[in-house]
Amino acid sequence: MLRKVGLFILSLWLLFLLIIIITIRIPHYFGNDWQFVGYGYLFSNNMIPIICFVFLLIGGISYRDFQFILNGSPDLSFKIEEIENVDYEHLTFLTTYIVPLVCFNFDSNRYIIAFGIILFVIGVIYVRTDLFYANPSLALLKFRIYKVKAGYRNGEIKENRILISKDILSKNDRVKYIKLDERIFYATKV
Repeated sequence: MLRKVGLFILSLWLLFLLIIIITIRIPHYFGNDWQFVGYGYLFSNNMIPIICFVFLLIGGISYRDFQFILNGSPDLSFKIEEIENVDYEHLTFLTTYIVPLVCFNFDSNRYIIAFGIILFVIGVIYVRTDLFYANPSLALLKFRIYKVKAGYRNGEIKENRILISKDILSKNDRVKYIKLDERIFYATKV
C-alpha cells in the first residue's frame, strides 16, 4: 500500500514542479544596495513551494524504492499470448488531473484546501483501483504499459495482466516478471 502511494506521488512530479514555478516568491533586486530579506521571510512566503518540494523528495524516494524492487530477482516467467499497448493511460492521467490542477488559485487559502482535498481523493481512488501504474513520470523515464494475456508453463492462462516494462514487448515474447500487485507486474524480456 505504501509503495502504491509512493508511486502515486511520483506520478505528480510534474504537477509539483509546475506549482513551484507558479508560486515561488523570491524577491529580486539588482541594485548595489541590496539586502538579504531573511530566511523567515522566504519560508513564510513560500510555504506552498516548500511543501511541493517535500513531495518531490518523497517522489524521488519512491522512484529509488521502485528501482530497488526492479533490481530484485524476478519471480517466474510467462509467454505473452495477446498484447495491447496502453501507454495512452499516461496521457489520460496527465490531461485529466495534472493540467487542470495547475490552474488552481494558490493565493487563496480556500483554493489551497480544496486542492489538497481533491489531490487526496484522487490519490485514494488511484491506489484503491490500482491505477497507480498510469504514471506520466514513468513514461518520461521510458517505461511502457501493456495489457496482456499471460500463458504460464503449467498451461494456465491469465487475462488483463498489466506489465510495466522498459522493453518493447510483442506477442509470443517470453518475459520474466516481478509482481507489484495482484495484476500489475514489472516485466523484462527473457
